Amino acid sequence: MNEITSHPVTITEITEETPSVRTFRFDRKFEHTSGQFVMVWVPGVDEIPMALSSENSISVQKVGEATTALFALTEGDKIGIKGPLGKGFSKTGRILAIAGGIGAAPLRPLTVRGLAETFLLGARTDKELPFREELPQYTDLRIATDDGTAGHHGFVTELMDDLDLSLYDHICVCGPEIMMKGVLKKLTEAGCAEKGEFSLQRYMKCGVGICGSCCTDPHGLCVCKDGPVFRGDTLLESEFGQYARDATGRRQKI
Repeated sequence: MNEITSHPVTITEITEETPSVRTFRFDRKFEHTSGQFVMVWVPGVDEIPMALSSENSISVQKVGEATTALFALTEGDKIGIKGPLGKGFSKTGRILAIAGGIGAAPLRPLTVRGLAETFLLGARTDKELPFREELPQYTDLRIATDDGTAGHHGFVTELMDDLDLSLYDHICVCGPEIMMKGVLKKLTEAGCAEKGEFSLQRYMKCGVGICGSCCTDPHGLCVCKDGPVFRGDTLLESEFGQYARDATGRRQKI
């Protein structure tokens, strides 16, 4: 498959996962590694990066112009898919998955393939826990909510305190960057930052390492090409958890 080409696909099914998250299934499958992403073209609006939540679906949170336009589409409408792109999560050994909210989307394929032994899922409230009913079929799911409406009352990072991190070969993480920074802090304190694999989100234009809009400080790594999944030890001295950039390149505090 030519990764540079945008392929038109037809939306075949739309599922409401939470009040703010919907899964859009389409009529074409894209073989990929969990954690890889695609550039999604919403006709007449924009092209934006999104993780695949299965071979033929994206799970989307309504947060901006492009996602709002996507939520207005119905079954039978068409979008464009370019990819899969980037580097994904490891697929071998004992895996611990940690997700915050919609961060569960790129970890879902890893889990339904039976590769994630334990899954820590957090959200602000029980209504914002995507795939909550599905995931226990494939993994030991442990939940945390900020308001205590489901599972542990507190942050998802606090669930790590009940685990022996030395038992896992890879710790795959996706969610709000401030949450992921907390995970990396705990891994660093446990002396195993290199086990962490973190999926970063940055503003992207091309998605293939040409434009440089998603380069990160201080090493100039492109999130689209060198990531979006990075090992924890490579992020320790980077901008991770501190700032990102907007469309103009200006820093924005995370």
